[in-house]
Amino acid sequence: MDYKQLSVVLLLVFLRHELVFSSSILPHLCPKHQSTALLKFKQTLTIDTLDMCGLMLGQESYPKTSSWNLSRDCCLWDGVKCDEMSGHVIELDLGCSLLVGVIDSNSSLFQLSHLQRLNLSMNNFDGSQISPKFGRFSSMTHLDLSRSYFSGQIPSEISHLSKLHSLLLSTLYLNKLRLASHDFKSLLRNLTQLRELNLRSVNISSTIPPIFSSHLTTLRLGWTGLYGIIPESIFHLPNLERLDLHHNDQLSGYFPKTKWSSSASLIELDLTDVNFSDTLPESLGYLTSLQSLTLQNCNLRGPIPESFSNLTRIESLYLGVNSLNGTIPSSIFSLPSLSLIYLSHNQFSGQLEDFKSNSLVWIYLQDNQLQGHLPTSIQNLVNLKTLDLSSNNFSGSVDVSFFSNLKYLLDLVLSYNRITLTNEDKVKSTLPESLEKLGLAACEVKKLEFLRSAKNLKELDLSNNKIQGRIPDWAWSNWEFSVSTLNLSHNMLTSMDSIPLLSLDTIDLRSNFLEGSLPIPSNSTRYFFISENNLSGEIPSSLCNLMSLKMLVLGKNNLRGTIPQCLGNMSYDLEVLDMHHNNLSGTLPTTFSIESSLRSLNLHGNKLQGKIPRTLVNCKRLQVLDLGDNHLNDTFPMWLGTLPELQVLSLRSNKLHGSIQPSRIESMFPQLRIIDLSYNTFSGNLPTSLFQHLKAMRTIDPLTKSPSNGRDGYYQDSVVVVTKGLELEVVRILFLYTTIDLSSNKFEGHIPSVLGDLIALRVMNLSHNGLQGHIPSSLGNLSVVESLDLSFNQLSGEIPEQFASLTYLGFLRLSHNHLVGCIPIGRQFATFQNNSYDGNDGLRGFPVSEDCGSREMPKRNNTTQVLNQESNSTFLSEFRKTIPMGYGSGLIIGLFIAYFMLSSRNSNWLSRITEELEYRIVMRRRKKKQQRGRQRRH
Repeated sequence: MDYKQLSVVLLLVFLRHELVFSSSILPHLCPKHQSTALLKFKQTLTIDTLDMCGLMLGQESYPKTSSWNLSRDCCLWDGVKCDEMSGHVIELDLGCSLLVGVIDSNSSLFQLSHLQRLNLSMNNFDGSQISPKFGRFSSMTHLDLSRSYFSGQIPSEISHLSKLHSLLLSTLYLNKLRLASHDFKSLLRNLTQLRELNLRSVNISSTIPPIFSSHLTTLRLGWTGLYGIIPESIFHLPNLERLDLHHNDQLSGYFPKTKWSSSASLIELDLTDVNFSDTLPESLGYLTSLQSLTLQNCNLRGPIPESFSNLTRIESLYLGVNSLNGTIPSSIFSLPSLSLIYLSHNQFSGQLEDFKSNSLVWIYLQDNQLQGHLPTSIQNLVNLKTLDLSSNNFSGSVDVSFFSNLKYLLDLVLSYNRITLTNEDKVKSTLPESLEKLGLAACEVKKLEFLRSAKNLKELDLSNNKIQGRIPDWAWSNWEFSVSTLNLSHNMLTSMDSIPLLSLDTIDLRSNFLEGSLPIPSNSTRYFFISENNLSGEIPSSLCNLMSLKMLVLGKNNLRGTIPQCLGNMSYDLEVLDMHHNNLSGTLPTTFSIESSLRSLNLHGNKLQGKIPRTLVNCKRLQVLDLGDNHLNDTFPMWLGTLPELQVLSLRSNKLHGSIQPSRIESMFPQLRIIDLSYNTFSGNLPTSLFQHLKAMRTIDPLTKSPSNGRDGYYQDSVVVVTKGLELEVVRILFLYTTIDLSSNKFEGHIPSVLGDLIALRVMNLSHNGLQGHIPSSLGNLSVVESLDLSFNQLSGEIPEQFASLTYLGFLRLSHNHLVGCIPIGRQFATFQNNSYDGNDGLRGFPVSEDCGSREMPKRNNTTQVLNQESNSTFLSEFRKTIPMGYGSGLIIGLFIAYFMLSSRNSNWLSRITEELEYRIVMRRRKKKQQRGRQRRH
């Protein structure tokens, strides 16, 4: 072989080696039809300016598709991975890519038929449905469409992806995605290779079938509307690491009493809101791999098992909002990895044991019955960021220096204990500079010097203390740029002239001794509460410049003058406007915004005149309207019936007049639960058509919510109602107080029988009118009515026998009518006195006369009045001590004492035993009266 031939051979060998080497490290060229499909897919999308990943995950997004162009092979594009041999696109990762658009069944995405992994999560495909064509990716092992705003029905074709290891379809909004019950079961049955399934917030509304892939490591089905009983087989999946069924409140279950098959692998368990109605089992303590355990609001009771000391790897422990009791085991505070403990809203008692582990960062123990002094070991928790011990029974003096070494402390809440905060060590008595939230309500705070070092506070609660005079200038200076929520309510402050300097979000100054004119907060304030003070003068129109205001509460002051008309225009953002019990005059604002956000308007107890402005009809979100105790002169505003959310309407004590005319509108007042038109001069027949529209009063729904305004911790709706003969201010307007009060008007004619259909009524007052005719027997259908007043009318006939079945009836007034016949005999009727029937000369029977003919009082029904078996002997013995007080001092006084002795116990007991005592006393009186009658006859 000559030199030239040898060179050729060597060259061929070299080229062959290079070709083999390059094929092992470089991908094949992307097939043209796939690069075309990817570019077409890109063209259907735009780039969002809102970074959802950054906002929600703290993970920066970037538009991966911006690198897609034909100058580079598509296998080198961001987010694209190709098969090394064929060049087909097998992975597409576009998660957190800022993509916006619609993916439909015509999308070129579905031309990438070799895809094995597809991630489209955390984008914005709002308006897109999950196409059935996703089910054609026969090689797919990982599919992630989570939190990208897909909507509609999840197609059954997804269950055809038999090779899937991971299926992530969670959504940000409830009910946006739906999965039919049968498709859910098919999915679990067919996807036998699943390792990870996340359907969080998908509306499934199904039971949980006991069919799961044995390979499952992660199962997330929170917020899915599941119901029924959790199959125990879930707890025995051999490879399960994470189980999340939280917020399925129609779901119940039973903990395995024996060792769980997943005990070696389970890392995370979240069963929040699942109803267990059980004690915590010892078996939970043997899940030794657990890092996070969340069992909040699970109806759990009893103590924490000692076996929890085995959870040496646990980092977060959530057992709040249950009925757990006993002492908190000391071993809990020794767990070496525990950083967060949440045992709030339970019934734990006893003293708090020493903290022996320095790993704790967040401690939440509020709303229990813990007592004693704060353990000094708290000072050793050098990593502590949150300590909330509020609403317990801790006692003793605590100097501010107790917390001075906790350099990382952000939240400190000690409110509502029996702790007295002191400031004796002037050198060391400083709070950590890191502190952002401080709650010291009801801690006997008198002076504020200890706050000088706390210059980073954002939330400060010093309510219910003994702070007098004015807030010092240095405090306002410290708070000017940091504090957003300031609660100084229920103190003895007299001056508040520096409020305008603060950029506060929430200011609560209720129940102080503030005088002078109304201070105006800064433009950034959203919640302003300054009721129950001694403020005077007029409401300045500059208040209308506070365009951020959501709640304005000025009630129970001495403000006078007119209400600025511009306040009506603020209703676009304003949710609560409360100026009740002032001396305001003039007319109501006449212009309420057409896109009003107003939920509660309370102007009760002023001197307002004129008509009710028709622009209130623009307030479509209005739930509470109280214009009572004014001088309004108008007819009944039937047009308010078009407000779809109105629950409370009080127009009592005005100068309203005329008859209430029927409406031609089909649906009126659909949510109304309290209507009070008393003390006006309405006339004509009772408004039968109005009663026919009151749909919310026709059903007894225990799940019905009272009016809410989003900041219930600060503001609670209230309304004046007359019940059982007493005028009461009902705070937060419990929906249980379903009320109709049309008393003290000039109504006439008959009582319409349709009132008997309003079975949710608790209070009905038609007294002091000119009503005639018989009492309709249909009123006997009001099974939960507690107060019924038909007195001072011209009613005739007999008292309906059906009234005897009204077992909740505690107050009855039929006096000053023309009723005749026998008073019905019933358990409640045995408790009513003569004043219930005065002025009805034709009535007979107890208590106004002897037995009515041959009728006798019924014997006690022991089977229906058995005392609640949930009680214990201690409770009974305590109550028996009050019975002699009742007989010796009068029943009411005795029961009053019993109330204070038993206020922390089951309230149902007191009402039942009260009824029992009333029955015995009435029967004893009646027996003595009969004996005296027989003695006189002899």
